[in-house]
Amino acid sequence: MNEPFFKVDTLFRLPWNLSDNGITWLEPTSQCNLNCYGCYRKNVKNSHKPFEEVKRELDFFQANRKTDCISIAGGDPLLYPQIVELVAEISSRGLKPIVNTNGIALTPELLHKLKEAGVFGFTFHIDSKQGKGRDPKWNGKNEVELNELRLHYAEMVAKEGGIACSFNSTVYEDTLQYVPELVEWAQKHIDIVQTMVFIIFRYVTPKTPYRFFAGDQEVFKEEIHYHSDKDEKTDIMAPDVVNKIREKYPDFYPAAFLNGTYRPDYYKWLLTERIGNKDQIFGYAGNRFMEIVMNGYHFKHDRYLSYASPKTAALGKSAMFGLAPFDKGTKKALKNYWKYLGGNPFRIFKKVYNQTIMIIQPADFLENGDQSMCDGCPDITYWKDDKGNERLVWSCRLEELMQYGEFLHSVPVRAKEPEIEAPAEITNGYGKNGNTIKNSDIIEPTT
Repeated sequence: MNEPFFKVDTLFRLPWNLSDNGITWLEPTSQCNLNCYGCYRKNVKNSHKPFEEVKRELDFFQANRKTDCISIAGGDPLLYPQIVELVAEISSRGLKPIVNTNGIALTPELLHKLKEAGVFGFTFHIDSKQGKGRDPKWNGKNEVELNELRLHYAEMVAKEGGIACSFNSTVYEDTLQYVPELVEWAQKHIDIVQTMVFIIFRYVTPKTPYRFFAGDQEVFKEEIHYHSDKDEKTDIMAPDVVNKIREKYPDFYPAAFLNGTYRPDYYKWLLTERIGNKDQIFGYAGNRFMEIVMNGYHFKHDRYLSYASPKTAALGKSAMFGLAPFDKGTKKALKNYWKYLGGNPFRIFKKVYNQTIMIIQPADFLENGDQSMCDGCPDITYWKDDKGNERLVWSCRLEELMQYGEFLHSVPVRAKEPEIEAPAEITNGYGKNGNTIKNSDIIEPTT
């Protein structure tokens, strides 16, 4: 890992925890119209949950977790037959509904219905390893070429108006090179794109030096849904992505982070708030900016801020003038803004925006076999075991619970330890926890 140009004490540790968090994760379906390589969920046909069951999950969230928004995911939630009703239900509870989708099923007509129902924002996941399922013209396109598709959705959302627009992209060893250009593209469309999120690829590969167990039962790598049959790099870290972005934006600097459950110096969620317009990025908010915004929002609303509306994101000038006295990063941005106006005073009529760049570093294996997860994870979801016990769990590990009834634990492979071969046939269906599905209903990933 490349060493970062920043230290923990220069960033604001987001105060999110299990019971008081900006975001909560809801999955009304496991069915998707894509089958992305790198996804942590099985694509299961006809897996829509009854609406009353989904409402029960919302009840559980509200009883156990103070939150600002509900990220509706899956699967692809736009395939959920009652998605409009679900958005309306979430909105009626005083929460922000955020639809996490690949966008394929989104039409202007559906978008309008979702807006009327109270949708707050969309997060579109688009990357070059999503396999077949989109219009064939997008097959084989690299990340930069896919910016045309991203713009299509951004403009669709902007035309409807008043809805936040974000994009996710998974970062692999061979796509890391494109991250700076995606960040540049986001600047060019800073007026209609509020957030860019980069999720670092994590899979189990043949050379992963650990054995996996559910209790005392060994689980072979080939049985784990998120495994790859080929060796590939799975240890890219958040600072590596920052260093890559700095090749185009040398002053790029994070403001806040979430640490790991086992490693407090791991930047699991690394948030950068930049201030600028299409012409120039004036600067980057500092840790005091984030502290004031988060704690101020919590004081006013009794919850931590998650997504900001397009109207709020367009208040870049107010942010600079209001917070420059308290925050070094914002103060520097304001100085650059004055220089910008000095070149042409009429530029003062141009809007200035806040735009978020987020880097997410999923589970990391430590040498002793511990798995460092995201401490204060925003993507916590609902789980009910076969005994009827309900609890909050990491959404990215949900397949383990569904298949084995518990999270897998890992043990380092000892030197010269003979490798145990997996059985010839691996069952991909659920069994131990009683949630049986037919293998014929599982759609396998394609690249």
